[in-house]
Amino acid sequence: MGNVNMEELEFLVELLNKYPRESLRKIAEKEGVDYYRLKRIYDKYYEKYTQVSAIYNISRIGLKSFVAFLSVPRSDLRTVAWQMFQNPFIVYLNAMFGFKNGISAILHIPKDQTKLIGELLAKYSDDYEYYLVRSYPPSKEDDAKNWNLSYDYAVLMDILKWDARTPMKKISKILGKTRPTIRYMINRLKEEKILVRFEANIDTPAYDRGVLGIANEIRDEMLEKFREREIMIGSLKPKGYIIEWFFSSKEDLGTKLFEFSNYVEKVGIEYFDILEDLEKKRKYYRFSKMVKKDGSGYRSILEF
Repeated sequence: MGNVNMEELEFLVELLNKYPRESLRKIAEKEGVDYYRLKRIYDKYYEKYTQVSAIYNISRIGLKSFVAFLSVPRSDLRTVAWQMFQNPFIVYLNAMFGFKNGISAILHIPKDQTKLIGELLAKYSDDYEYYLVRSYPPSKEDDAKNWNLSYDYAVLMDILKWDARTPMKKISKILGKTRPTIRYMINRLKEEKILVRFEANIDTPAYDRGVLGIANEIRDEMLEKFREREIMIGSLKPKGYIIEWFFSSKEDLGTKLFEFSNYVEKVGIEYFDILEDLEKKRKYYRFSKMVKKDGSGYRSILEF
């Protein structure tokens, strides 16, 4: 990011979070900024260092979130990772070494297929464990609903997830629908609380490592100690918590591991850069590969 002016990038991200789908000209008019300056900044950074994505509440479409850990030999790591990437229900994965040497993964599983997770993971490893994961602190969980939309909605959700600023003309061409119909579809996703918001973030390689731990309890001492640090906490079922602490490989790994291990029962190191190139090769067809083309529900997680 040597040629990045962080003030410009942060200025752009702030505007895109405020006006995620509006045209640059409309943003310039509303904010009273110079259109040509805004366009120059946008052309310089958008898609390279920031992008607007749709954030969905997956429980509203009958999906549950799980975290899984698989033992995979180092020699097979990339091959197995690429096989896993072909399954749209496996939405994210990293290389991990620690209480499991291999892969950590996030799964979005249809509520009526959760009993198949063991069979799914067994396709990739003989040694695995997985947990249902929720936000922390735990909130009242919505009952996972069913997929009750047409297949076109799955395609639209992929477009908005990949790039929410995709021009309406292009979306119209892909879906074969008029602009008013597409606006209606987006509004319906919002009204049914499936589409939570649009969000722009700075895509920076500042954090290429993470310490991941599983704890039986969250101690106040730990929360106080890591208050000002890049940390993420999730609640696990049937019990426990998952904690991730993000940092740079330029920092001392041994010190981080020693400090963190005092608060967890299981610990591992995540390497975000090892499989990064595979992630970039992955075509973004998540929901449109999950959902049956007749819109009747989800395909089997074991199909892929």
